[in-house]
Amino acid sequence: MKKIWSSISLASVLLFGGIAGCNAQDAAGDETNKQPAKEKENKKPEQGKTAKEKKEEEKKQAEAPKPKPAPKPKDITVKGVYMSGAAAGMNSKFNELTKLVDDTELNSLVVDVKGDSGEVTYDSNVPQVNSYGSDKHPPIKNMKQRLKVMKDKDIYTIARVVTFKDPYMAKKKPAFAMKKKSGGLYYNDGIPWVDPYKEQYWKYVTSIAKEAAKLGFDEIQFDYVRFPDNGAQVDREVKFDNPKKKSKAQNIHDFLTYAKKELKPYGVNVSADVFGVSTSAKGDTGIGQQWESLTQAVDVMSPMTYPSHYGPGDYGIKVPDAEPYKLIKSALQPAIQRDKALEKQKKQAAKIRPWYQDFTATWVDGHITYGSQQVKDQIRAGKELGIDGYLLWNASNEYTKEALQPKN
Repeated sequence: MKKIWSSISLASVLLFGGIAGCNAQDAAGDETNKQPAKEKENKKPEQGKTAKEKKEEEKKQAEAPKPKPAPKPKDITVKGVYMSGAAAGMNSKFNELTKLVDDTELNSLVVDVKGDSGEVTYDSNVPQVNSYGSDKHPPIKNMKQRLKVMKDKDIYTIARVVTFKDPYMAKKKPAFAMKKKSGGLYYNDGIPWVDPYKEQYWKYVTSIAKEAAKLGFDEIQFDYVRFPDNGAQVDREVKFDNPKKKSKAQNIHDFLTYAKKELKPYGVNVSADVFGVSTSAKGDTGIGQQWESLTQAVDVMSPMTYPSHYGPGDYGIKVPDAEPYKLIKSALQPAIQRDKALEKQKKQAAKIRPWYQDFTATWVDGHITYGSQQVKDQIRAGKELGIDGYLLWNASNEYTKEALQPKN
């Protein structure tokens, strides 16, 4: 999820170039009105029922319990931080982060359910997970207890599901993996990925998301819901299993549409983490993340607008990392404008909830040390644009409490 700006520099993206929005359409066939003769014969006794019998049957049908409607997802302004599976499994760190929520304006925690390694972070009951051993070494030994604590504290819980970056499954079941045209697994920066076109894998990863929803998470957040970066190189080297000849953007849209439909009965919100550059790039930047396509497929879009992830000169800012307020303003404005354009067309646009940077990017030339003021500047920039919700990222789960308003 977290790549330095050199992976995809906004300067290298054709801003407002063209990949048209992707809309999945299914054609439905007509069904015959003819009944088989046998079925008609079975209907004959129905005609012989007395008026009293028919009335009693109608009464029974009317009194039969009706299926419960799906619960409605919660609608709140989320202010949260990321908690890794390892942190959630440690009593001291878990208590520290839940107290941070208790003491400040925060109201949410993003918890790893399926992490960057591809492994599930708790003891799962999903048959495929058990079959593949994806939960052999769960850092969270007591997920239900952890969720109860968070629920008792009225914390909005988000299950982070790392999606197509899954080195565990790519090796465990190579049939799911991206393959080189020359043969063998394809490695992106030393890590094998699953092929996002593999719809059998969609079912696997969505089954984990559904279990998280059943456990009580309020939201499912799909991360790495994309193809590997350096798209042109990937396309030259990889033979995708793409019999339907779908574009990358269409495929990612279709996966999220499928996942959201599968999760609807559980009353959870569905969100997607996307590269920060997607707010401005008209195309999919080679990874399948095209703004108009994705915002119509989910409830929440979370662009990773970390100032350190932008290149020198992006948005006319010499060192974006050194100007967090200006960078956030510049990065979020295009997304807001694009959503408004969709709404004018009577199309859905997801809520925008950005990720902000709460770490110092020492690898960036000209970087600055991030502390209270830098985090506050990002939050303020979003608020001034009408975006009050946010998530803070720090891989070590060390957050700047002084940047946050105390709980009222």
